[in-house]
Amino acid sequence: MIYEIPGERIGTLEDFYRVIGEVINGPGGYFGSNLDAFDDCLRGDFGTPDGGFTLRWLRSNVSRQALGYAETVRQLELRLARCHPLSREHVARELERARRSEGPTVFDWLVDIIQEADDVAWELA
Repeated sequence: MIYEIPGERIGTLEDFYRVIGEVINGPGGYFGSNLDAFDDCLRGDFGTPDGGFTLRWLRSNVSRQALGYAETVRQLELRLARCHPLSREHVARELERARRSEGPTVFDWLVDIIQEADDVAWELA
């Protein structure tokens, strides 16, 4: 099974969650809207087949740009506003790094999750 992510449809992390839900589970498909849910989806039992599959991210350069530092700053600002008080210092440091265009971006977060998933072959196209 090959799932193709249309990179031109992704402008925000929320767009990614919507698109990946549709790619895997069909129109209106949903599996969650957070990084942990995406990780769970790739590991099975949320529409993905047992025994592995291929995830092909088409026009990934468009997504890479859209999910760059501006989106990372936005996501970290949202995270900082709702995180546990004990996590605030860590998230604030990550936010400051992103504001300086340093460290991983949202695109990097997603690629890391894909890379760590067992039984998922993947490619950026």
